[in-house]
Amino acid sequence: MKLGNWIGKLRIESDWIKIINPAIGKEMGQIARANKETVNAAISLGQRTFESGVWSRMDTTDRFRIMTRIATLLQSKIQEFAHLETLQTGRPIREMQTQLSRLPEWIEYFAALQRTHQGNVNPFKGQVLNYVKRYPLGVVSQITPWNHPLLIAIKKIAPAISAGNSVVVKPSELAPINVVKFAELCQEAGLPEGVLNVVCGYGPEIGPTLCGHPLVRKLDITGGTETGRTIASQAGNNLVECIAELGGKAPVIVFQDSNIQDAVNGACFASFIASGQTCVMGSRILVHESVKDEFVDKLRQKVNGLKMGDPLDQETQIGPVITKESKQRIHAFVQRAQEQGGRIVTGGVYEDTDGYFYPPTVIDNVTNQMDIFHKEVFGPVVSVTSFKDDQEAVRLANDSEFGLAASLWTENISRAHLVSEQLRVGIVWVNAHHFNDPSSPWGGEKLSGMGRENGIEAYLAYTTPKSVVINYGQKPDWFGQKNARYG
Repeated sequence: MKLGNWIGKLRIESDWIKIINPAIGKEMGQIARANKETVNAAISLGQRTFESGVWSRMDTTDRFRIMTRIATLLQSKIQEFAHLETLQTGRPIREMQTQLSRLPEWIEYFAALQRTHQGNVNPFKGQVLNYVKRYPLGVVSQITPWNHPLLIAIKKIAPAISAGNSVVVKPSELAPINVVKFAELCQEAGLPEGVLNVVCGYGPEIGPTLCGHPLVRKLDITGGTETGRTIASQAGNNLVECIAELGGKAPVIVFQDSNIQDAVNGACFASFIASGQTCVMGSRILVHESVKDEFVDKLRQKVNGLKMGDPLDQETQIGPVITKESKQRIHAFVQRAQEQGGRIVTGGVYEDTDGYFYPPTVIDNVTNQMDIFHKEVFGPVVSVTSFKDDQEAVRLANDSEFGLAASLWTENISRAHLVSEQLRVGIVWVNAHHFNDPSSPWGGEKLSGMGRENGIEAYLAYTTPKSVVINYGQKPDWFGQKNARYG
């Protein structure tokens, strides 16, 4: 399989990037390697399309119809997209089929939101009418990761195009296929040429142009914290806004009044879905000391029952990690945790295989003085730490430079509310983890980023307000009237 970049149509470059299937460690295809000229062409086309008004000034009803067709066409091709997603990421096919089946909801939600969103009329002193309308920004640049290639791309693309913008998106070079194919699908459904463009390449080579081009009016990234810092600084230089969904070190807090088996099941999902390669991965399990031994034993049994293997097998629950380098880095974290006093409950064994498989690993006796408690592993490794009371649980949960998400497990509704209020994160789940919906804001604080995906917040972030002030009864003669209005 060979794919070009998508700039109104497929564009082939002189150089290619190999795409590796992480389950077997072998090439599965190639993607055209974009360069500075490629990015400039995509941004220029996006700007011309925006200025033409063919999409940016289209009636919201017509825009709604096209986005609805995109959602319908996507739904009809979920199985094809899921298969490709599994091949390029190693994520189990059952997981990809389930995740991708919900993606049309994002497109439908933002299609409906732009169709029904209302401006506002503000209270304004005197015989003056003040109304506020929102308009698209122009060309926006988006950078998406390899762990949820199509999900995160659509989470960004849907609000951006629903607001009338033109988009240039750079997917990860490790898993770019479905983003290119989605752009092609959008044009098939009626999205005008130039509204959605995809450039594939290496960040250091094309990132500066993508983020620093003077025509780009907004940046939106999901990635690592250091990359986020670099892009945010570029946004600052051009005085454009930036949305950044970055790293995480989500705590899973298990209280003594929780249903322990439910908490075990939830923690297992939080920790090992996607082989732990998610920004909201439940990497720090905090358990009340009175139930810790019971919890750890049941978690061990649950984890040992997980099936790791061929991701195209419907029975597989754990696939590989994305690269050999990731596998090596993950194992180095495990070894360091052992050196610092952690106890391996299960997993933690490195085996040389063609695929990049690493077993789900649970490390007990972890303290907040250890590296594994603070650093993002981004793999199937979870630590367990005990706490004495609610205050210590909150203190441990907040003892992180990240602040993306947390989950807590309790049957006490008062405790759920009180603890949720004290957690310095953008998302709190109670008796759940990693639940997501197009209407629910998604993002964090501290080094986990800024801005929000999903919901009205995401839609508004891709618009700019214009305040129109109409004087219908005030004489505007300051210098000729003693009682004239000033301001």
